[in-house]
Amino acid sequence: MERVTVNPLHVVTGAGPVGWTVAQQLAAQGHSVRILTRSGSGPEHTSIERRQVDITTGDLRDAFRGATAIYHCTHVAYSDKAWRAQLPTMEQRVLDAAAGTVVVFPESLYSYGKIDGTIREDLPRNATYRKLGVRTGLLAARDAHSTPTISVAASDFYGPRVRTAHMGERVVPNILDHKTIRVLANAEIPHSFTFVPDFAAAMITAAADPTLWNTFLHAPTAPAVSQRDDRTPLPRSRSRRTSGRHTAGLADPHSRRRPRADPRTRRHSLPIPTPLPARQHPKRSAPRPPSHATRRRGSEHSRVVEVDSRSPGVLTMLG
Repeated sequence: MERVTVNPLHVVTGAGPVGWTVAQQLAAQGHSVRILTRSGSGPEHTSIERRQVDITTGDLRDAFRGATAIYHCTHVAYSDKAWRAQLPTMEQRVLDAAAGTVVVFPESLYSYGKIDGTIREDLPRNATYRKLGVRTGLLAARDAHSTPTISVAASDFYGPRVRTAHMGERVVPNILDHKTIRVLANAEIPHSFTFVPDFAAAMITAAADPTLWNTFLHAPTAPAVSQRDDRTPLPRSRSRRTSGRHTAGLADPHSRRRPRADPRTRRHSLPIPTPLPARQHPKRSAPRPPSHATRRRGSEHSRVVEVDSRSPGVLTMLG
């Protein structure tokens, strides 16, 4: 009798930068993927089934049936009101429908609140203010649910399909054309960025390792540099533009629109350094150095923090 091999099924909700990249990487690894969106969009690949499902109202038990892992990459408008009104219910529906299948969540650093010094994975995540408090509540609900979960946190991110960001399409086209760019806040302040493909790879790796279930992990992230430093990812963006609309950008993991500039911050004009020759570019698949720093402006984040991104179980497998 001929043996039939069935590839594991992975379900991804949402086709934003993270969901799209997770689906692509899973398909490239030979897995069967089902991506759920309200419009039925997603990457075109023979191993990817694009299904039109509204996460807030659709039949998720049927959509999740047969899944080995679920990657919940759907989000809502970037506002405190929208988060409080929609996110808890949405995540509850996903966790209930998963019925024991591990659910991986892309997460931010919001729940740590304002930290002086290095942010480590073992620090308390108990922020209460506005959107920060919403993230804390979501983490608590995941911990309390019987379904296993993994929350993988990223700093501001950049990479393929990241466009609507404070340093997305407004900045990247000028970089590609060697023009002057304007950055928000002080150009000398170190800021950290997470490369979206690294973020997606960390989520996939964590889902495959049951010893990492029910944990909060930091995704591998580049070391902090100032926006004026020639080591920042921005001047090398030309080498990462793959095709058409897949431009590099920088964004909060939860942001789906272009944030408004804080009128109290200054804008700095920066000359663009000449990009390094392609042969000198470090391979993006290499594991990130162990720590980085980030600065968030505005009422919710207003200080420099350093983030420890050492997650041995993830970093070793990514390398």
